Amino acid sequence: MSGMKSLAKDAAIYGGSSIVGKTLNWLLTALYAYTFHSQGEFGIMTNLYAFAALMIVVLTFGMETGLFRFANKKDGDNKNEYDDNLVYSTTLIAVGTVVLIFLVLALIFLKPLAIVIDPRIPQNYILLIIIVLSIDAFACIPFAYLRHKKRPLKFASLKLLFIALYILLNLFFLLLCPKLLETNPSLVNWFYSPNQEVAYVLIANLIATLIQSCFLIPELTGFKYRFDRKLLNKMLKYSLPLLILGIAGMLNQTADKIIFPRVYPDQDEAFVQLGIYSACFKIAVVMVMFTQAFRYAYEPFIFGKNKDKDDKKAYADAMKYFIIFGLAIFLGVMFYMDIIKYFVAPSYYDGLPVVPIVMMGELFFGIYFNLSLWYKLTDKTHWGAIFSIIGCLLIVAINIIFIPIYGFMACAWASFIGNFLIMTISYFVGQKKFPVAYDLKTIGLYFGLSLALYYAFVCINLDNVFARLALGSCLFLIYVAIALKRDVKLGAYFSKKSKPIL
Repeated sequence: MSGMKSLAKDAAIYGGSSIVGKTLNWLLTALYAYTFHSQGEFGIMTNLYAFAALMIVVLTFGMETGLFRFANKKDGDNKNEYDDNLVYSTTLIAVGTVVLIFLVLALIFLKPLAIVIDPRIPQNYILLIIIVLSIDAFACIPFAYLRHKKRPLKFASLKLLFIALYILLNLFFLLLCPKLLETNPSLVNWFYSPNQEVAYVLIANLIATLIQSCFLIPELTGFKYRFDRKLLNKMLKYSLPLLILGIAGMLNQTADKIIFPRVYPDQDEAFVQLGIYSACFKIAVVMVMFTQAFRYAYEPFIFGKNKDKDDKKAYADAMKYFIIFGLAIFLGVMFYMDIIKYFVAPSYYDGLPVVPIVMMGELFFGIYFNLSLWYKLTDKTHWGAIFSIIGCLLIVAINIIFIPIYGFMACAWASFIGNFLIMTISYFVGQKKFPVAYDLKTIGLYFGLSLALYYAFVCINLDNVFARLALGSCLFLIYVAIALKRDVKLGAYFSKKSKPIL
């Protein structure tokens, strides 16, 4: 059980930076909603970042997880089969080469590429996003190495540095520059033009990314670069199925935002509706950031824990606590929606019904990620590819068929159904291939409790905002009290004499 304390500590650091960063980035949703000259601009920005997220998965082709696996791979004497430097430098060279080739080709064929992506999106937007995603894709490897080396403080510091710079630059371009253009135009009119909000968001992203990357130089220097072709072949054999898994998994997250403008019946309104959906989807990002924070700590944890005698018990405990806290986040957001909704402008409120559906779908995806340990530890990553492809095909099909009928509500339900399906399939197949005694009774209890509390909140229809907040607070405290009394023994965690529960 001592592994739970290590996992909780790393998750707290990774999660702390992620929560702070995502919360601050969340606030930018309000900035965009109130400063963009149209909802369609928000939709265009969402569409571009969806493409970028997908391309980063392609350009890293599963080598992040491959780095963890081969840096921790044991030989017959239970020693590391490969030294860290060889694995890391081989990974850097492989990913760096692919990223460089992509960047050069994208710049050469920028005009036809822009037409393929969407002729309604300005070409300069596409140029900026290509440069940003190329830098980010390469930076994934030194960031993964920091996680492997158990250096969460530097990892978190650099992520927070990026967020701080990104926010400050957003405030500069979207708030200060328009004011200066009115009061003292000579200061900014040589580089600033109105109604180009997305371009300035991308420029802010590029500047912050470049500065952040400078602090990764120590992870790129001070050692001899070595390239082992045989090792790379082994890593590719392990990682390429993860590429398929990653593409399918990312499409699970972004397919709706890529597909929506292409299948929505009213092409003039498509980006507007996508903007409304995306702004409200941002409210549910709190579940995404929780899953991501857990993932950063969990991957190194499972590979490092693999040789321990109590490894399966630790995996089961991690799943239980992930679900307990995930459901608490779901209830917290839903019970305080009367406050949280002000992070977007009133013109976006039509999209609020997607929030509970998206949040629960993201929780299912987080559970699926937890379940993925069995095929990663047994080197049967092709199973992950199969599961993700099944979910991806279902999500894409639902979006294509039902977006023309139900608009962005189809996007929310597609994510919910697809993630639930791959979670369920992965569990049953995993129990046959790598059985783990998950505490299904406790997990079922918390799912039932949270859904009952949420149903009670919805059914007790109160007109007064303060009354709704009071009711939500009472229901939330019921959940927390039961969790603290039954499973989350904080006293045991902090006690030196007792074994830590979390």
